Amino acid sequence: MVIRKALAAALVAAASAVAATLLLAQGGSAAVVSPTAGVVVIETNLAYQNAAAAGTGMVLTSSGIVLTNNHVIKGATTVKVVIPSTHRSYTASVLGYDVSDDVAVLQLKGAKNLKTVTTGNSSKVKTGQLVTAVGNAGGTGVLTTATGRVTALRQTITASDGDGSSEQLVGLIQTNAALQPGDSGGPLEDSTGHVLGMDTAASSGFVVQSQGNQAYAIPINKALTIAKQIESGHSSSTVHIGTTAFLGVSVESAAQGGEVDSGALIAQTVTGGPADQAGLVAGDVIVSFDGQTVDAPTTLGGLVLKHSAGDSVQVGYLDQFGNQQTVTVTLGSGPPQ
Repeated sequence: MVIRKALAAALVAAASAVAATLLLAQGGSAAVVSPTAGVVVIETNLAYQNAAAAGTGMVLTSSGIVLTNNHVIKGATTVKVVIPSTHRSYTASVLGYDVSDDVAVLQLKGAKNLKTVTTGNSSKVKTGQLVTAVGNAGGTGVLTTATGRVTALRQTITASDGDGSSEQLVGLIQTNAALQPGDSGGPLEDSTGHVLGMDTAASSGFVVQSQGNQAYAIPINKALTIAKQIESGHSSSTVHIGTTAFLGVSVESAAQGGEVDSGALIAQTVTGGPADQAGLVAGDVIVSFDGQTVDAPTTLGGLVLKHSAGDSVQVGYLDQFGNQQTVTVTLGSGPPQ
């Protein structure tokens, strides 16, 4: 889980249609612990949203490669990682991320000789197995643990957040460990301290549709496979490598009645950003991007993500008078999506 201030988000479990606020799991326990080797605290600044976020990460290499959830660093304009045992902080860059699987990989600047987590084999996880989650519960910067048992395997949930986008996460480990906001990106460990999964899929203000209390983790085998692909620099239809293209707008659905029934309505532009410099303003409705139809805000986000910073693209839009216009926008470099 990632804890965010001034940013709403939601989580939905696919198995049920009954909504309930995520609660601490029955039968679980939580306790402050001494700094655990390889588990780090992540703090981000979300400047374009006037917000901040906090989560957890796992150190994979002594040179500072860190694994975490994509939703922990989504929208971050800066990322800081703190080693709890030494209180030393590092500036982190985002090497890449996989939105569809909620995985991201960071590189700590100037890091060396860091302690790493010890990974296990998630293919051997069994229902009923005792597990412990370690994380930055509550975003306090102090590591805590939450114990519980594996309650189900190969689970599917649909995670969505305040911008209307959603992703289906599959193959998850379900537990009754009492996770809290801020635990996202932290390890789910077995009784010997080996990491079986990466805790994910819930946050401050998130809602879960379920018949009971539960938490989820991405199997560590899957997370590490994606992390290795990111480290190798191989992009794919799901894996984004390096910096993220930036249009510089906040958009909402244009399908609110009236003459426009689809598209991305610009609610606000970033002052001095690519869209602003190209003359786009609040109230314009983007209907095409690089020759592709834009029927919703999520469509626009996906199309932008396929490009790189510095690309020049044609943006078709309806101005506030309903006139069809086209403008060339040179994309900037922005926060991960």
